[in-house]
Amino acid sequence: MWLLFQRGRSSRQDGPENSYLESDKMKLVVIFGALAVGKMTVGQELIKITKLRLFHNHVMWELVHEHFGENFGDASDRLKDVIYEEFFKSDNYGLIVTCCMAFDSPSDWDGLNHITNFFKEVNAEIYYVELVASQEIRLQRNKTENRLFNKATKRDIEKSDKHLIDVDKKVRLVSNDGEVPFENYIKIDNSNLSPNIVA
Repeated sequence: MWLLFQRGRSSRQDGPENSYLESDKMKLVVIFGALAVGKMTVGQELIKITKLRLFHNHVMWELVHEHFGENFGDASDRLKDVIYEEFFKSDNYGLIVTCCMAFDSPSDWDGLNHITNFFKEVNAEIYYVELVASQEIRLQRNKTENRLFNKATKRDIEKSDKHLIDVDKKVRLVSNDGEVPFENYIKIDNSNLSPNIVA
């Protein structure tokens, strides 16, 4: 994935002085897709081969949920904004963020644009990655050791599986062809790909 972005960007430039690898702009990689598709795990692999940092969507949610309960979703979102604002002040290379994306939900599109607009203000280079896998595979991934270690709210497997199935019924979690309008976008079916290969 990251190599494809590098190759794609360098092929559109006029010379090596403008190549991706020499760009000093901050980077944002947005990994989105259905529940348990592997967004965080791919992000974990990506930070091993780049200088990016990972801020997956459950980092703040788990913190807020542990101390205040599940009715503080708005607070979690506002705290994420604080992290973004502080990140801009740092000398970090770039950030990976993850989010669940319902393509038939205007509010989810608004949420995605809200994140990227922060980074557009600092003229960051933004890359979009959609991951796709079947519900059967995602239900298997929903109970992996890595997921349960990082996401305490998913440790009630029966409840978590039911939530995944219910969400799949309510919203569309895979984009239609041509629906995602962004430049630097790639859609990957990671059903049979290991996270390090995807990264």
